[in-house]
Amino acid sequence: MRLLDGLEVVNRDKRLRVARAILYLAQGVFGDCDNEGDVLHWSRHNCFLLYQLGTFTAFLELLNMEIDNSQACSSALRKPAISLADSTELRVLLSVMYLMVENIRVEQETDAPGWKTCRETFRMELSFPVHAEEPFAMLLFTMVTKFCSGHAPHFPMRKVLLLLWKVLLFTLGGFEALQELKVRKREELGLPPLPEDSIQVMRSMRAASPPTCSIELGEQQQQKRGGHRSRRPLVKQDSLDIYNERDPFKNEEGGVDEEENDDVDSGLEGELDLMERDAVIPAAPAQRLPIERVSFPKGLPWAPKVRQKDIEHFLEASRNKFIGFTLGQDTETLIGLPRPIHESVKTLKQHKYVSISDIQIKNEEELEKCPMSLGEEEVQETPCEVLYRAMLYNLPQYMIALLKILLAAAPTSKAKTDSINILADVLPEEMPITVLQSMKLGIDVNRHKEIIVKSISALLLLLLKHFKLNHIYQFEYVSQHLVFANCIPLILKFFNQNIMSYITAKNSISVLDYPHCTVCDLPELTAESLEAGDNNQFCWRNLFSCINLLRILNKLTKWKHSRTMMLVVFKSAPILKRALKVKQAMMQLYVLKLLKIQTKYLGRQWRKSNMKTMSAIYQKVRHRMNDDWAYGNDIDARPWDFQAEECTLRANIEAFNSRRYDKPQDSEFAPVDNCLQSVLGQRLELPKDFHYSYELWLEREVFSQPIRWEELLHYQ
Repeated sequence: MRLLDGLEVVNRDKRLRVARAILYLAQGVFGDCDNEGDVLHWSRHNCFLLYQLGTFTAFLELLNMEIDNSQACSSALRKPAISLADSTELRVLLSVMYLMVENIRVEQETDAPGWKTCRETFRMELSFPVHAEEPFAMLLFTMVTKFCSGHAPHFPMRKVLLLLWKVLLFTLGGFEALQELKVRKREELGLPPLPEDSIQVMRSMRAASPPTCSIELGEQQQQKRGGHRSRRPLVKQDSLDIYNERDPFKNEEGGVDEEENDDVDSGLEGELDLMERDAVIPAAPAQRLPIERVSFPKGLPWAPKVRQKDIEHFLEASRNKFIGFTLGQDTETLIGLPRPIHESVKTLKQHKYVSISDIQIKNEEELEKCPMSLGEEEVQETPCEVLYRAMLYNLPQYMIALLKILLAAAPTSKAKTDSINILADVLPEEMPITVLQSMKLGIDVNRHKEIIVKSISALLLLLLKHFKLNHIYQFEYVSQHLVFANCIPLILKFFNQNIMSYITAKNSISVLDYPHCTVCDLPELTAESLEAGDNNQFCWRNLFSCINLLRILNKLTKWKHSRTMMLVVFKSAPILKRALKVKQAMMQLYVLKLLKIQTKYLGRQWRKSNMKTMSAIYQKVRHRMNDDWAYGNDIDARPWDFQAEECTLRANIEAFNSRRYDKPQDSEFAPVDNCLQSVLGQRLELPKDFHYSYELWLEREVFSQPIRWEELLHYQ
């Protein structure tokens, strides 16, 4: 408590010293601990204790003070190069807040009885504005936009973005909480349960062998000319059997019956060796029991789905062919159609899937059509709804700011004079003078960029998924502004690199990781040990970022033909195909989804030369009955409709936002006062200085203006 009192002193240096002492407590008093487990235990214990004493609220006030500190902003703007010293106070405050949010957010079996109540109270405080006018996440979004506008270049963006991501994860919930919410919402709307749990299906999927590229084929042909190679007459294609009985962690040596090893034997194979020797499958144990092998389902991993629109299109085509006229949206009348069509319609209806979005769109159309008879819509006050309402009017600026930072942190970005400086909280005051210091700083800068990409990709995906479940037009509003801010070409630019090198990057020094560095004796670092890196064969952080960015791209382009054409125009197919080299099932699935939606536009020759990729799409991606994805016969894919599609969507979003969030007094449905006496008798608030200039105002606005009575009489 004495420490908290010290936060209120006027002297800035004393305040910082007290904040550092609290940070030491939040980090687990590592000076008094013997091992890493003790540090983590006391860090968690102290964070709950600090929250119960009101530390978070005190730090929130200090954070507001630092954000509004114009002196720090102006001094940072005057400096030619900003360093760590310019953001010391902010970094201490954000570190304490991050540790508290992360420790309280995660549930553990060993938690004390009162900690669960503490967690729920903290979640409510962060989700709903108690003292402030808006949720805590909005303060962090404001910091991001202020940084990108150039008014506060000293803000430590990595810490801000990490804290923002964890706050959203805590208040809105992660993917498992989202799945439970989705199941509950479908029950409330009277919809049938989901055909499968997508998280569980994803965990059971296995990676396929990557398809060969044209460069590899060329090299392979040259090697075939150079020497004779033994080849089996018939080989089994690994990618055609997702649930094969072989060990996913097998070594792909020369004698394995696999098409990949026969097709690819070039210099590029050495580069892929790290990933291909150990398949990256997060949930798979090292050894499987025979019982577990038998339990793998045979067949396709996903249940097929059919939309109402698909049934209508099928019946429309069938009626035109057999009867010569259509019945609009009638899907029940099958008179005059042959028996096989009856069977087809029955099968389609068995797999019909009605999404929550379909219901929301239908309800929105009814509310727009009958605003008076249906009355006011009951909107549930969820954390997601509160956040969207707070973000609504500045949402375009938030999306642009996040994408600007993502662009600056992307490994393919080149340094430009007009790009923002994201290295303010990683560069020291004095630049390194030795080779070892330069190498350490280089690793730190790359790690810094990777963490920024990870946090932005994760928080964007969280926002999109939660807004989509809350209301489809909230999701569409965020999506449209991401598309307008060039998110699609930005993500493709990110993947237009040697993705294997990015996944296997070693931009971390394991001996300096917390809490290891606080309780263990540090070995002497040398240039050789830094260059060798750690023993990990891949970087989970970068794999996580890649999967998130692919999922965002899928969210933006799904069922949007105009955006799918953007993928085609930006020549995304070869970029995405290179990403299939990463042997991780989840990443491959989202790459294949993106290739599937544009296959019909890529031409027959592309399909002929990429049959292995086509097979992988058939086996891994969900089937949509009547979806002619491999050929250009899609009814919805008329190029002249693309502009109209986006315009219609934008009009629907604006109508939704206006109806639900704008409460104008001059609405056409608002009651109007028609009584002349009451209108003239209303008291009008006038400025304080009006009585000094009212005579001049009368002269200028009333007496000197001629009244055109004939116009008044002719006005209708």
